[in-house]
Amino acid sequence: MAHEITTVVDGLSFSECPRWHDDRLWFSDFYTGEVASVRADGSDKRLEATVPEQPSGLGWLPDGRLLVVSMRDQKILRREDDGSLVVHADLSGHARGHLNDMVVDAQGRAYVGCFGFDLMGGEPSSPAPLLRVDPDGSVTVEATDLWFPNGVVITPGGTLLVNETFGNRVSAFDVAADGSLENQRVWAELGPLPTEREFEKVLPQVVVAADGSCLDSEGGLWIADATGGRLLRLVDGAIDTEIETGTPVYACGLGGPDGTTLFACAAPDFFEEARRPVREGSIIAMTVDVPA
Repeated sequence: MAHEITTVVDGLSFSECPRWHDDRLWFSDFYTGEVASVRADGSDKRLEATVPEQPSGLGWLPDGRLLVVSMRDQKILRREDDGSLVVHADLSGHARGHLNDMVVDAQGRAYVGCFGFDLMGGEPSSPAPLLRVDPDGSVTVEATDLWFPNGVVITPGGTLLVNETFGNRVSAFDVAADGSLENQRVWAELGPLPTEREFEKVLPQVVVAADGSCLDSEGGLWIADATGGRLLRLVDGAIDTEIETGTPVYACGLGGPDGTTLFACAAPDFFEEARRPVREGSIIAMTVDVPA
């Protein structure tokens, strides 16, 4: 089935973490430091927060306050009712490399990944932790051996799925009543685990670079393939649907008035040196059958 693809927002540096919240699409723009929101058609753009150390994952506490990942200084920030940003948690004693994507559960617990190494500095890849931040700001290491833990979602049944961008897989955990993660396992094996560690040698071994993700109402997991220029829907760990986007895509989110608009963050590449000085990033959209 062909999907008509439209551009919703353009003129961005490198957008990530699209979230549908309060009838608006929210997203981070890495190199402008902006968290913004728009209507489904891209109109009425609002600046929601400015994060100088590079915003990434977004989520909301049960009382409606925004949480946003501050990547470079390894913090999670909280937007107060007056619009000010305060430090919700400092993860610098636990994270390795930039912080990354995040999901916040119904109890206000945040689960966030990190790079594990200096991606833009050319360091060899290494495993990274997945961290849990409780509502009081305390930090717990829940896993230590993930290969670039990235997009994170929690299913209605209480399973946490985390994309391993440079591991060719999606891993799963059971979320216990206290928020701890148990029973780590591979949920989707999309290719062999790369054997190389030098970044320029890792990339050719990446079959599916699972970046950002979102869930639909039938349990399908949409993932953005950061090196494949496509969006994939996985069901029970297997590829069910593939949409070629004609451009590299790095994250996706379902939303719109009826929940069937699949938004995706697009850019020519993901390298900071190339993306920071220009505004070639965009958010594209298409209609799918199964809603959020």
